[in-house]
Amino acid sequence: MIELEGVPELIDPVMVAAFEGWNDAGDAASTAVAHLEREWKGEVFAALDAEDYYDFQVNRPTVWIDAGVRKITWPTTRLSVVRVGGEKPRDLVLVRGIEPSMRWRSFCNELLGFAHELGVELVVILGALLGDTPHTRPVPISGTTSDADLAQRMDLEETKYEGPTGIVGVLQEACTHAGVPAVSLWAAVPHYVSQPPNPKATLALLNRLEDLIDVRIPLGELPEDARAWQVGVDQLAAEDSEVAEYVQTLEEARDTAELPEASGEAIAREFERYLRRRDGGGPPGPGERTRPPKPPKPTGESAGETADDDDSPEE
Repeated sequence: MIELEGVPELIDPVMVAAFEGWNDAGDAASTAVAHLEREWKGEVFAALDAEDYYDFQVNRPTVWIDAGVRKITWPTTRLSVVRVGGEKPRDLVLVRGIEPSMRWRSFCNELLGFAHELGVELVVILGALLGDTPHTRPVPISGTTSDADLAQRMDLEETKYEGPTGIVGVLQEACTHAGVPAVSLWAAVPHYVSQPPNPKATLALLNRLEDLIDVRIPLGELPEDARAWQVGVDQLAAEDSEVAEYVQTLEEARDTAELPEASGEAIAREFERYLRRRDGGGPPGPGERTRPPKPPKPTGESAGETADDDDSPEE
């Protein structure tokens, strides 16, 4: 039994989790949770025992000096709580850590123990994967769940992915077996510009999270960072004719694939979402935050698996 001292009774709590590593291309997902912690001044109330889940030759501890005293920070997963104000206040339980090296089932069970004790009503797991998507277009965000009723109620896709999975897929499945509603939100990161950070993908995840849990998220400098990132990648791509041609090919493929979405039903659905965000001082509409850190190089490798835009993200 997990006993939590000093944590107040929570209001309609939602657990939002992200893990560095294989499921975090461009560090987009873990940066999103870090942003929530920073903007809402999250207070850490628990940390999993690093000895139980991490191989320190894979994820090494770091040494730092505080007032002349050497200290060690161990790689682990930490939980914090933030309260979101407004007409309908609610609490978020933020989980941020590193994909564990071992004992994944015990890891998930421990997190679910916290969720049970805190009365968590929904678990949202953020992830990012590499995809054949151009950096010049909106970041594709896929929302998936294993719960058919939840998929219909929240306008999500039922999980159909088959293949290797990471801690995001394992945790979502553990939630399903435990009877805890769980959703995964995936951002597709251009594979040709995969080095972190990717503020545009982080921003897209946070925008989708706003819609999903109906809260307004303070974005700070993130929209400007996203815009600067895109401008920087534009400049780098323009300096390499092969990259520029490849980006144009991706743009044409993306635009062609999205033509069927320009239906009356799709437009009406987007307009309804816009109105919901505008009413009562809610989050700004989708057209108000298209303002996309310093641009990374347009080549290289990153955590996460490569996937085409048409592929379903892993669980």
